Amino acid sequence: MSLATCCIICCRRIGTCTTPPKRDLYWKDIRNVIKFTGPLILGGSLFITYEVLALKKSVTLDTQVIEKEKLKSYIYLDAVSLDKRENQGITYQARKELHKALRKVLATSAKIFQNPFDDHFSTVDLEDHEYGMWMLLKKSKSEDKMVRLEAVKEMAANHHWRDYQYRTVAQACDVRTIIGLARSKETDLRFFLPPPHLPAVKEIATHCDKIEANGGLQLLQRIYQLHKDCPKIQRSIVRIIGNMALHEHLHSAIVHSGWVSILAEAAKSPHVVHASHAARTLANLDRETVQEKYQDGVYVLHPQYRTSQPIKADVLFIHGLMGAAFKTWRQQDCDKLEIGKASDEECYTQCWPKTWLARDCPALRIISVEYDTNLSDWRAKCPVERKSIAYRSHELLRKLRAAGVGDRPMIWVSHSMGGLLVKKMLVDASKKPELNSLINNTRGMIFYSVPHHGSHLAEYSVNVRYLLFPSVEVKELSKDCPALKKLQDDFLTFAKDKNFQVLNFVETLPTCIGSMIKLHVVPVESADLGIGDLIPVAVNHLNICKPKKKDTFLYQRTLQFIRETLAKDLEN
Repeated sequence: MSLATCCIICCRRIGTCTTPPKRDLYWKDIRNVIKFTGPLILGGSLFITYEVLALKKSVTLDTQVIEKEKLKSYIYLDAVSLDKRENQGITYQARKELHKALRKVLATSAKIFQNPFDDHFSTVDLEDHEYGMWMLLKKSKSEDKMVRLEAVKEMAANHHWRDYQYRTVAQACDVRTIIGLARSKETDLRFFLPPPHLPAVKEIATHCDKIEANGGLQLLQRIYQLHKDCPKIQRSIVRIIGNMALHEHLHSAIVHSGWVSILAEAAKSPHVVHASHAARTLANLDRETVQEKYQDGVYVLHPQYRTSQPIKADVLFIHGLMGAAFKTWRQQDCDKLEIGKASDEECYTQCWPKTWLARDCPALRIISVEYDTNLSDWRAKCPVERKSIAYRSHELLRKLRAAGVGDRPMIWVSHSMGGLLVKKMLVDASKKPELNSLINNTRGMIFYSVPHHGSHLAEYSVNVRYLLFPSVEVKELSKDCPALKKLQDDFLTFAKDKNFQVLNFVETLPTCIGSMIKLHVVPVESADLGIGDLIPVAVNHLNICKPKKKDTFLYQRTLQFIRETLAKDLEN
């Protein structure tokens, strides 16, 4: 630029001479100027062009990472020559200063435009094959929600990138994007950075009682890793993280502490319980596509990933006495399974609502609920906290409404005491105007051996009450319980008025209780609600909700009822 300025000044001086020059002299001066400045301008231009290209080849600059100084140790650079001969002399110094200047220009432009991936600079410091990656990152931060979702979907579908490209995306994407990737089914796990350095094992004892303080999230990670051979402990820890994820102000801390990579891996586990705990936590973190919040004990069996399939209805599974959100609905495994061993880890098998029903009816959201129950207060985790059906009804209604239950057409599926809980929730909801949507969207219910008129188990427990010390739940199953009779009368009147569709199954075989006693827990007359079909099945009380195979009558009749009851809703 300075040389060009000199040329212009010289030309002006020549042109403003007081004595008109001779024509030959005028052109002679111009030729001299060109001879002097031409090579300098051409050489300088070639030098600058070469250095810009050399800079482009030697470094890929992410100005966003520079501005945020985020995870510096994970920034990937192309190899630089270590030959000392190339780092000496005036040429090296000139290149060094030029590189510094260009870096300042790029950093300044990012500050001015507040967008390090602006189209004007998108190809200045990127290789051609990397352009698509950075454009996806740019789209993932768009103000348009649909653009963000599409960008995450395209990222998750990429399986041909180089390893360093996955790591670059992992360090440059925001919280919404990394959660979206974790909830995408086919996502490559290289998108997730490994957790940061964890505290030493000896620090756990003094910090485990302070989860939210002094690196508690990382300490939980350490415990999780130390118990890889104990799925129950790992699930308990993921359950804690899932409860913490209910509070949005903690999302950033959970993500930055490295939990997302652990949850993304756990969500792909073949073990339905482990995967469902992780899926619940990720759903609570995903405020981009999930508006509902899944509180403790409420698990989504389907869909557990982001999906383009529209969800048109809900099916809720409520277990009974001594049941659980997963094991109650497993495929039948052993006819001799004893009720006292029903909580063993070995009993967890396939969960048919998650596998069979989700495949047959993909437009359903399938939710399973878990709550503590006990045959006896001797075994209760907290005997002082004796929970009645009325108490549980209030507690579960609150949790289910937080999960958006009642916003869509729905069917209730319940086993044993769980059916009494469903009846109580619906009767209670009918008395609260704010829960009208839950009543109006209830299409029907399936009862598996529900003791509408009492259970022999309660009579047996009362007879040996000094030994068994029956729990509140068992006492409420007695046929002489006034609350049970009132619930039956109230619900029957209410259900007939609403014209609910009802299907009842009942066991015909006795169930082993302990090693010496066989008991017909729910007789046919007690399982007769008074409305709907009543179908006897040659199984015991534990197996009435566990089909042996997908093509058995028990499952096929259940599937038929769900499809017929929700036919109009699923067509819309």
